[in-house]
Amino acid sequence: MAQLQITLVRSTIGVKPKHKLTVEALGLRKLNSTVIQKDNPAIRGMVHQVRHLLKVEEVNQ
Repeated sequence: MAQLQITLVRSTIGVKPKHKLTVEALGLRKLNSTVIQKDNPAIRGMVHQVRHLLKVEEVNQ
């Protein structure tokens, strides 16, 4: 199963509150923090919503 490595590369200061909550729901707390999430439609939708703040790479494990 493919997984996504998601890194927060831009600050959430000044973004919409909904976007800030989405970033936190992905498990990202600090700038340059990285999480690995399962690749599914729900995660893809969250990533799409805040794509301007993230760097996403596909990881095969």
